Amino acid sequence: MNTARVRILEESIQQVSYSNQTYVNNPITEDNQVIEGYFQKEISQKAMAIRKVNKTLCGLLGIAVLFAFVSYYFSMSNELTLNKLSRQITTLNDENAELQNQLDRLKSFNNVDSKMMEYNMLQKAAKVIEVQAVSSASAVNENFDKTASFNWAIGY
Repeated sequence: MNTARVRILEESIQQVSYSNQTYVNNPITEDNQVIEGYFQKEISQKAMAIRKVNKTLCGLLGIAVLFAFVSYYFSMSNELTLNKLSRQITTLNDENAELQNQLDRLKSFNNVDSKMMEYNMLQKAAKVIEVQAVSSASAVNENFDKTASFNWAIGY
């Protein structure tokens, strides 16, 4: 605080007040301040209440943002785990498809037939026997014997 300036102001105020004899005739205005400097102004209750509400809301917003970051971290962690498992499942499915194709090839008829021929489990006839046609002594009768005639009944 500059004391020289304050003393000069005090002396000028005293001279003005002695000349007019009263303070009512010469009130102190904003331009003619006695003390100069930065002083905290009085805060009203309304301003204090608004400030408390704002601080509370800022605190709640900070907590919400922190919670959002934590939940985002866990969701990304879970998504990475799911992507890893998905890749493993895709790899296993491809391996299963290859194994299924190999199994189908092994079970195929041609493969079974070739294996049977390889191990000679079914043997082919070594010799074919040819038989001449036999002439029959009795002629084939194409007339069929008629049986007793059937009488149709009407009703029951």
